[in-house]
Amino acid sequence: MSSTWFTYFLRCADNSLYAGVTTDLKRRLLEHNENNKLGAKYTRVRRPVNLVYAEINADRKTACQREYLLRNLKKVQKETLIKQFDLNTFKMN
Repeated sequence: MSSTWFTYFLRCADNSLYAGVTTDLKRRLLEHNENNKLGAKYTRVRRPVNLVYAEINADRKTACQREYLLRNLKKVQKETLIKQFDLNTFKMN
């Protein structure tokens, strides 16, 4: 069974960015904002968080590799990607 994997950035309340991977963006965003056990430790103390960037990847390996690359971009490069992203036209499912 193949599923779609997403790589994403969240903007935290302190304006920092968090990168992650998931198969379900809506669920994961909810977990980051509301669940102390399933949300990432980093985002728990920086709520609320908002989805500001996402991209579709073919599989988990590709998504994780892309996450690694995104995390290592300079802040200005991350902000450029985010500026070009349109959440309204992005298909989450």
